[in-house]
Amino acid sequence: MLKMTRRMLLAAAASVPLMAAAASAEGLITIIVNDPANPYWFTEGEVAKATAEELGYTANLSAHRGDTNTESTLVDTAITNKSVALILDPANADGSVGAVQKAVDAGIPVFLINAEINQEGLAKAQLVSNNAQGAALGAQAWVEAMGDSGTYVELFGAPPDNNAQTRSNGFETVLTQYPDLQKVGHEVANWDRTQGYQKMQSLLQANPEVNGVISGNDEMALGAIAALKEAGRLDQVKVGGFDGSPDAVEAVKAGELQYTVLQPVAIFSAEAVRQADNFIKTGETGADSEKQLFDCLLITADNADKYTSPFVLSE
Repeated sequence: MLKMTRRMLLAAAASVPLMAAAASAEGLITIIVNDPANPYWFTEGEVAKATAEELGYTANLSAHRGDTNTESTLVDTAITNKSVALILDPANADGSVGAVQKAVDAGIPVFLINAEINQEGLAKAQLVSNNAQGAALGAQAWVEAMGDSGTYVELFGAPPDNNAQTRSNGFETVLTQYPDLQKVGHEVANWDRTQGYQKMQSLLQANPEVNGVISGNDEMALGAIAALKEAGRLDQVKVGGFDGSPDAVEAVKAGELQYTVLQPVAIFSAEAVRQADNFIKTGETGADSEKQLFDCLLITADNADKYTSPFVLSE
């Protein structure tokens, strides 16, 4: 488990300035994330919680772990506890709409982080990484590592999460420009390291000469690296990740991972809480639109030493 101090959490969010307080903050902000066993979602929740407490709120942090029934129950709890705002990483682009609607009907403003729902006008804000931009950034770095020919496989995230398809489409937009790069396998590994390891084992059995892996997130990529090490193939296969997790950055430094695309999760998690605070106090988020994209950054061996705290790359 990633360990982060309160100072680290607040430092991670420090590049988004605090809004001036219009009134003293009070009340409960409920924060619901996916699975804190993943360092990305762990950071998302802890940064949001630390920011809420820094602004003077009580914060309650819980996780649905991708299950919409659990998510619905946690939203019921937020309503019962008279939350003044809900910060939610939705479990499902379609399946979470009902939970968001339920909170809105109860008078709780909802701020979505990391993943979207397929309905606008319910949440006050949807703050996400610019996944298409990040995927193109990563795919181009992967091509530079691979060269313009070879065979590769793709590890795909959780299908109910729109981010999975957006990243895959972003990869495809770049990689189809190189006809001598041939995709010979595609497996869903649900953002999970263990599944990435297992699916990579299967892909290697079917395609023993594969020399590239492009992955929708770091956890799946790290699972693939473990399988490639076990098979004695890692030195012949170029692997790319996505998230900017601490373990991935260490793998980049070790030469095991070619790159990772850093999602600014610490930035938009803090910003969501600050927009909630602004809305509670003024009735406005302070943002120009509901959907807000935050550009990703590329981490390679050339700049990995600038990774100063989890999911933050210094100038």
